[in-house]
Amino acid sequence: MPALSPAWTVVAMAPQGPDRPLESTPMTSNAHTAWDGLILGASLATLDAPAGYADILDGALAWKDGTLAYVGPRSGLPDAPQRLAREVIEAKGWITPGLVDCHTHLVFAGDRAREFELRLLGASYEDIARSGGGILSTVRATRAADEGELLRQSLPRAHALISDGATTVEIKSGYGLDFDNERKMLRVARRLEQLGIGVRTTYLAAHALPPEYAGRADDYIDAAIEWLPKLHAEGLVDAVDAFCEGIGFTPDQTRRMFEAARALGLPVKLHADQLSDLGGGALAAAFDGLSADHVEHTSEDSVRAMAQAGTVAVLLPGAFHVLRETALPPLEAFRAHGVPMAVATDCNPGTSPLQSLRHAMQLACTHFRLSPEEALRGATVNAARALGLHDRGVLRVGARADFVLWNIQHPAELCYWLGGRLAQSVHAGGHRVT
Repeated sequence: MPALSPAWTVVAMAPQGPDRPLESTPMTSNAHTAWDGLILGASLATLDAPAGYADILDGALAWKDGTLAYVGPRSGLPDAPQRLAREVIEAKGWITPGLVDCHTHLVFAGDRAREFELRLLGASYEDIARSGGGILSTVRATRAADEGELLRQSLPRAHALISDGATTVEIKSGYGLDFDNERKMLRVARRLEQLGIGVRTTYLAAHALPPEYAGRADDYIDAAIEWLPKLHAEGLVDAVDAFCEGIGFTPDQTRRMFEAARALGLPVKLHADQLSDLGGGALAAAFDGLSADHVEHTSEDSVRAMAQAGTVAVLLPGAFHVLRETALPPLEAFRAHGVPMAVATDCNPGTSPLQSLRHAMQLACTHFRLSPEEALRGATVNAARALGLHDRGVLRVGARADFVLWNIQHPAELCYWLGGRLAQSVHAGGHRVT
């Protein structure tokens, strides 16, 4: 791996008062500094084009008040750097948009390492779920944890994602399966905003049938629909999801949940066609869904519907890898019909205990044969689209100042290296978060 030498040097900083001397070479005082920060010298993979990295060599990146103020070549700066920004940083390596993890179950208690072992000994995912393991084992642990303990267990996973470049993370509920515990999960997800990153919360009460509703799936959907407006009124829900599968909920039950979401003006996402083709991709598209996720068994008819609706296909290679699946998503159909493909960790305790979006990108290249460029787009611009966010995922003036400085010689290295620390600094909203 490349040597992890410091990738940047502060070459000038405006005075910050008598208790904060200049960190290096003094600069001419400028009382009307325009930008909060300016990085010089690194190459930029802006992704601000339909294809390619849209790279700028010997680039300059500036930000002010949390948004990008200049993205271009160093030679295009309108004045001397020290006159343009409060802090001027000389860097090497590459800068990309901050990574966007658009599908996680990051908030949970406990682990399912024993189930991992059972699968290796021959048990299937369905066998484990039907015997009371799987999602329901995490439900028991999550219900037993109070809000403080749930936050304590979730923080290290959030830190791990951030340290490898994530600046926006979607977090689902779905391990509570009653009002109080779904609310607790969503509250903890919101509290993770204290880390300085963007957090999007998704209501996934239709994740599994809790034991108290055994044999009464329709009654449970009624209850979950009843909880939704209350949680939405508390500002805890950004989108609604469901697990539409033979071991989950039927298309009709999913449709009822989505109709409740639509009545509240909430966008929908769907765990679609992971284990079988129940038309989940088309169902998500019928509700103008932001995304259909997993999609290993999605039919070409559903792909066409997704293309027409603008629904993003979210690839989750971590679960594919852990479950040792063999049915590939219809990648050529997605490409042929122009369906954007996102990549996410699906970070969860059972089927994808993955705490690095960059590693998910590598798995997407290895298992799904995405190109490194497709994988990077999948974890940035397309992932942002899968969350309905249009202010991030690219390096463009006016976009949110989410970016990562990587110690690499080419963007393909982000998908090449298995593990290791490549991120030298991670900024979210213009603030350094690691």
